[in-house]
Amino acid sequence: MSQSQSVEFSSEMDGVWVNLSTAHVSIEDEAESMPDRVRRVGSDRKDLLKFYSISISKRRHQRLAQFYSDELGSLFQVPFEGLSQQDKVDFLLLRNFLRREQRQLHLDEKAQKATQLLLPFAPQIVALCESRQHVEAMQGDKTAGALDEIKRNIQQTQDAEEAGKLRTSKRTAYKAAQILNELRGHLQEFLRFYSSYDPMFDWWVTKPWQEADAAIVQYLSIVKTKLAGMRPDGDDEIVGEPIGRNGLVVELEAEMIPYTPEELIKLAEEKYKWCQEEMIAASEELGFGEDWKKALEHVKTLSVPPGQQTQLVLQLAREGTEFVQEHDLVTVPKIADETYRMFTMSAERQKENPFFLGGPSIIVSSPTSDMSHELKKMVMRGNNTHFSKATAFHELIPGHRLQLYMGKRYNSHRQLFETPFFVEGWAMYWELVFWQMGNFFESPEDRIGTLFWRMHRCARIIFSLKFHLNEMTPQECIDLLVDWVGHERSNAEAEVRRSFNGDYSPLYQVGYMLGALQIFELRNEVLKEGHFGEKEFHDRVLKANTMPIELLRALLLGLELTPNYKAKWRFH
Repeated sequence: MSQSQSVEFSSEMDGVWVNLSTAHVSIEDEAESMPDRVRRVGSDRKDLLKFYSISISKRRHQRLAQFYSDELGSLFQVPFEGLSQQDKVDFLLLRNFLRREQRQLHLDEKAQKATQLLLPFAPQIVALCESRQHVEAMQGDKTAGALDEIKRNIQQTQDAEEAGKLRTSKRTAYKAAQILNELRGHLQEFLRFYSSYDPMFDWWVTKPWQEADAAIVQYLSIVKTKLAGMRPDGDDEIVGEPIGRNGLVVELEAEMIPYTPEELIKLAEEKYKWCQEEMIAASEELGFGEDWKKALEHVKTLSVPPGQQTQLVLQLAREGTEFVQEHDLVTVPKIADETYRMFTMSAERQKENPFFLGGPSIIVSSPTSDMSHELKKMVMRGNNTHFSKATAFHELIPGHRLQLYMGKRYNSHRQLFETPFFVEGWAMYWELVFWQMGNFFESPEDRIGTLFWRMHRCARIIFSLKFHLNEMTPQECIDLLVDWVGHERSNAEAEVRRSFNGDYSPLYQVGYMLGALQIFELRNEVLKEGHFGEKEFHDRVLKANTMPIELLRALLLGLELTPNYKAKWRFH
């Protein structure tokens, strides 16, 4: 194809039409490597998101939609058959990423439209802030008039709410509160940009802006408390937004999981039953008979005194590193083991993260002096010695710390395609390997500690999928974690709040167990067929970097791929 040629047809990909008639292939495009293409797309997208930063802006939606369509069109001009296996995988990763971003853009626009009843004044704020984005000259008197009108429209909307004329769901109100908080920040940045540069601008605008900002704050409080059910003390009601069965199917396709939500729930129930049987066996060793919950309660009492949790975690982390090195399971670069740091988690942050956080560093949850007496005891029970043994290596080595260290050094362009099935799946995978080896979780208390977490991951699949299927409420999800797994109630609330009120994808909690099972099955396949040894397998996985595990399997085993490849690996 010559430099000036273009393709004159359209293609429908997973319900998203891509116009290829304007997809010109230049000499530069032909010379662009797939890793460079991925890096360029990631950087371009980052710049667009940074510039078009107002989430409800029509300009933003139109520009991003054009970008994703153009990039998909350009990608499908690449001669796929001539690519290496590594490049074919990058092609499919980028294809999936762009299609998913298109879908998410559509879903975001739909969710934002639902808030228009509560935010009829939002377009006026957007217009002002976009003027600042494009560095338009502002006239102080006209800007003051616009701000005064915004204030009056907010007050009118608040009056309508107080008169009972605004009826909406808690989920929509929660979304409206997020948008309004964002718009307030953009309006503050607008004032900072123009303020003091033009003295007459300050003279006209300062007071009207203060009044508009005060109106936003007052109305935001009403939306949060009265409409969304959020509490002033910060312990917000868990709201969340179920995406429905169709939404789950789309997400599973994007993650290359060829199972239905119902099949995955059944899988999790089967794995949970196995955990119960192993729990009972450990309970009998400890003299509690078949009442494994009593044995679990006993293990929860085995925590270190206040102030000693960091030393315990450091000791357990070193045990994990020494274990993989002793058994030659994976390469551990010296700097990866030498340079991670440890921090403690604030009481406020523990409301959403009651256990460890890890990766570049490890952040330890432990009781703080300003917690209530009951909460202190619950935090100690939830972070007892044997629960911690099963999670320290998950967060550090060979888990997230090693994974992130290698991810920055090998195929780093693939960090754009981060997926919990790889990220969390890899860390949990090691729990399965250590269990199978039989010489890491040796005592019944240790086995109960790691089984607790495996039951937790089974429950995560069940409650997150059923929530999005509209089959469970957040409170029922909390109860499941308490009744099925044995969580402290405060920890269960934090887990569910983090799952639904935060920034996690709908399948994030599903990714732990399913990703681990996928990697474990791939390991078994590789070792059984003699493709390469265990250490080489682990090193290759880390160097491949983050991607859906089915594509990782195709990469490592050299399986046939096509431009329209779809998930088909039934790993369980």
